[in-house]
Amino acid sequence: MKATLRRLWQFFHAPLGELVSEDTVSGGVDVAQEVLELAGSALPFINIGTGLLKWYLEVTKEEPSLASAVAIASQVAYLESLREILKGDEELRKKLEGKPRASDGLARQIAKLGDFELEDKEARKALVYFHESQLAAEFNAVLRARLQEANIADAEAKLLAEKVARNAEPYLYEAVAAAGEGVERILKWYQMGGKEVFEKYFSIETYLEEQIAPKPKETINAKEEFTFEDIYVPLKAISLDANGRDKKDDKGNRQPSFVLEEWAREMLESDKAQKQVMFVQGAPGRGKSVFCRMFADWIRQHLHPIWTPILIRLRDIEDFQQSFEETLQSAVRTDFAQTDNGWLYDRNTRFLFLLDGFDELRLEGRASGGVERFIRQVGVFQRDSLQNSEMGHRVILTGRSLALQGISSLPQNLARVKLLPMDEGIQAKWLENWEKVVDKNPTKAKEKIEALRDFLKSQNCPKTVQDELAKEPLLLYLLAAMNRDGALKVEDFEGTTKIQAKIQIYEKSLDWVLTEQRSILIQKQVTGVDIEDLRRILTEAGLCVVQSGGEYTKVQMIEKRLKGEKGSLDLINQMREEKGDEGLKNALAVFYLQPASGDDQGSVEFFHKSFGEFLCAKRIVESLEEWIETKQRRRGFNLNDENLAWEIYDLLGFGELTPEIVEYLLGLLMEIENFGYSILFQRLENFYECWCDGEYIDAPPNENYPQKKMLNLQEQIADRDRFLGLRQVDVYTGLNVMILLLELHRYGQQKEALKNKIHFYPCGKPNDEGKLEDNTKLLKSIGYSACIGAFGFLNTAGKYLTGANLTGANLAGANLTGVNLAGANLAGANLTGANLAGANLAGADLTGSDLA
Repeated sequence: MKATLRRLWQFFHAPLGELVSEDTVSGGVDVAQEVLELAGSALPFINIGTGLLKWYLEVTKEEPSLASAVAIASQVAYLESLREILKGDEELRKKLEGKPRASDGLARQIAKLGDFELEDKEARKALVYFHESQLAAEFNAVLRARLQEANIADAEAKLLAEKVARNAEPYLYEAVAAAGEGVERILKWYQMGGKEVFEKYFSIETYLEEQIAPKPKETINAKEEFTFEDIYVPLKAISLDANGRDKKDDKGNRQPSFVLEEWAREMLESDKAQKQVMFVQGAPGRGKSVFCRMFADWIRQHLHPIWTPILIRLRDIEDFQQSFEETLQSAVRTDFAQTDNGWLYDRNTRFLFLLDGFDELRLEGRASGGVERFIRQVGVFQRDSLQNSEMGHRVILTGRSLALQGISSLPQNLARVKLLPMDEGIQAKWLENWEKVVDKNPTKAKEKIEALRDFLKSQNCPKTVQDELAKEPLLLYLLAAMNRDGALKVEDFEGTTKIQAKIQIYEKSLDWVLTEQRSILIQKQVTGVDIEDLRRILTEAGLCVVQSGGEYTKVQMIEKRLKGEKGSLDLINQMREEKGDEGLKNALAVFYLQPASGDDQGSVEFFHKSFGEFLCAKRIVESLEEWIETKQRRRGFNLNDENLAWEIYDLLGFGELTPEIVEYLLGLLMEIENFGYSILFQRLENFYECWCDGEYIDAPPNENYPQKKMLNLQEQIADRDRFLGLRQVDVYTGLNVMILLLELHRYGQQKEALKNKIHFYPCGKPNDEGKLEDNTKLLKSIGYSACIGAFGFLNTAGKYLTGANLTGANLAGANLTGVNLAGANLAGANLTGANLAGANLAGADLTGSDLA
């Protein structure tokens, strides 16, 4: 059977701007009066299509053929799709307003379309995959030509036509299903699947409306009124090669930068890039997560249903399955994913998965290869999406710059880019946006923005603040907010290094928000509010968040760790009594804590991960200061060796210290006048020697600190999938102490007064003859670390071996892949059979070493 397309295409001859007018529905179609009576002047095109089908039945006295029904329904579905898109796109409507009717040439093309013959086979395809059908191709060609006549650029016209075609499918089902008994054969043909189809599209639209559209309109934190979209400015990035280095052109120069959003859109459109996973990496606070929420909504507005955005914070995934497809299904908690096991194999939907926070994966066994397995699964999924015509999905991953370190084999289809700091143009645009929200009074807003510009341009403002920190979105916001509230002085940053200036910004923002929090709590009649009590709550929260996996923590865990600190506990209890647990979490939200997302009841998280890491470092430094305190008028330390060992396990036996925490920690120590570096070094070195000998893990149960810490963690984070056993707690504690010793050694060698007092030998100090008592000490530690993963040592302590003294060490057969040994002393070391692939040996002393 065949059918031809008829009169409804006269709509394209009329001014396109009139499509959104209800009057056009009745007046623009020259059809039988009976149809107009059925359709009604205020009804959408779908009703006209239903009326035509019923009229066909009445006139011919027979059920319309499949081709005839689809010929009628597809026209009105396409027009209804176009009308709905025009209704939602004010900018495009303005472009079409006042445009003339179609030219004579285009009118003939439209008339010719009326002679297009539709066969049953093609009609079936149109019902199932309308956007891939010949009908869609014919309709798109006419629409593109009509839009071009209205002075719409071809690229925009092509994109709009594809959106209309993809968006028409649900209207096509609706038109056929609404026709009722007149098309029973057609309804039976797709086995009454219409209801499920409608439910699926409704579920997708609901997800976009509830989960994607609100993201740009959320406030940046609990104390601000403006939203992300109010101050957001697209950022720039550069391409990286497979090794994570800046891509170079033929002349060896770094390839030019580009706007990240534009790159992502080009990657979506490029046929050559379809097999590639887009990986966006950047330092903390550089803008990765904000890019995800803004770009996801841009896709929703401009490319859906060509691409349907799905935004997933990887930290929120509770259950990682055997396959990436199963993991996605468990992570996308919506009807269209949960009730349809084949949702990823529907030709009518293509998803863009934005997976944010690769470095924050809450993955059981992440140290034993779980993270590497996950990213390989992503690579395979993207490859399969290209090869399988039923899929065609794309993936964007984001993570910190170090997120991929330690992964031995990355997917070959990874397209890596690195976010750059704001350049002058981007920063200027951000400041323009800030001026609009900094004060409701335009005069005051002008004054405040000028004060901020003066601060950033001041000769006394350190270059590291001007050229680096003020070009990172998070830190620029903190500077701007403190300047707005009069808490920013240029003289506070004089003579500071980059890390010291960064710490100053965090410290001042912390003091600023603590002062404000105190005044708010006093207004709420919470008595006895002391800033130091608030500070203790915050620093302990930082440690708890990091020990819980770096994402969020239970308020109860904070309370348990504050046991014995009456002032802080009394304050928490008073805030809870005021308005219950929710009131407590809302009160905490004023100083950069917020209720945790998802189903994590009674939990809080920092609005940015950097705050948790900074406060964790502050909490560790507080303990480091206590560990070197000596008794008044008596010899010895306030904390004996046994109690010190327990505190070390309690503080460091949770997982690896991130490079950011270590950097904050050392910077905070440098701000303490006359800190006892050599005393701290001696105490930590003594612990390290005992740890290497297995004294703590081999102790009886009542004295076994690794076991005590393991049991504490199991109680405090019992609901988490992150489990640390006895050996894992012991290994992480020892390696974290090794990291501190290596960093103290590196710092000490730079200071003349400490050079002879701080000298760390990971393999033990050589005797007078230059021999080691046990030259396999480090090798055994590397082997022991395999209980946290095959690359456990490399991923944890391997990145801190710069300048390490490994004289005479026996590292035969050791896996040192990618280790940074720059400037290390490897004189006389046995490296027979060691894997040094990718290791940095620049400036290393290899005198007499065995490299067989």
